[in-house]
Amino acid sequence: MSQKKVLYVSQEIYPYLEETNISNTSRYLPQAIQEKGKEIRAFMPKYGNINERRNQLHEVIRLSGMNLIIDDTDHSLIIKVASIQSARMQVYFIDNDDYFQNRETLVNAEGLEYDDNDERSIFFIRGVMETIKKLRWVPDIIHCHGWFSALAPLYIKKGYADDPCFKGAKVIYSLYDESFNKSFQNGFAEKLRFDGIGDPEIEKVKERGMIDYTNLMKLAIDFSDGVVQGSEKANPEIIQYIQEKGVKFLPYHSDFDKRVEEIDAFYEEIDS
Repeated sequence: MSQKKVLYVSQEIYPYLEETNISNTSRYLPQAIQEKGKEIRAFMPKYGNINERRNQLHEVIRLSGMNLIIDDTDHSLIIKVASIQSARMQVYFIDNDDYFQNRETLVNAEGLEYDDNDERSIFFIRGVMETIKKLRWVPDIIHCHGWFSALAPLYIKKGYADDPCFKGAKVIYSLYDESFNKSFQNGFAEKLRFDGIGDPEIEKVKERGMIDYTNLMKLAIDFSDGVVQGSEKANPEIIQYIQEKGVKFLPYHSDFDKRVEEIDAFYEEIDS
């Protein structure tokens, strides 16, 4: 039996950003799953406040150089990589001068959310997908962490549905106790337009109305094969939506080792 492959798409990974529930999970879960015999890849955005020298990031020239068109504008895709030596784990970073290089994380120095976080999220997700294609690495499971990764299920199931790297992949989305204040801009749905994302998909997004945090989570759940509760508290409306949709759901477990065992078993269940 071939070694199963798990792709982690995370909005933050420790130690490149400060410790949070999401960054710690995105750091230690891939390591634990790798130690269970699975092959892993991990991706996050290369925010401007990540110190490249201290964290020993370097550009991967053979993977960089592509342009992604978002809202009729070209944006250059830059791929960087660093290693967490103690975990024998590489982390790939999605970078771009406009969206990431001269920015903080998802908020600026004053703590205000960026107006174009919708476009930044689209660029991040499509950048991950295009990099995986270049690596010719075919994941069995794609596990997404943080709202900045919430568009991944849509792109995997629709935009890249016929691509050999993704057509067999199962998508798992982790739901955390997080949110954002600034709803996505008007015109967001049209920015999603891509190969397999045409008028029917865009109309469904428009029908949701303003894309706030709750509607973004529902959009992620619509295209996910399973949902993991990643923190003790989660939005009850979203939990109810998961139940109504009949999506496979793994509740939160406070003990990390037990959580790893349950998630590993969940991967097997989803991929069976």
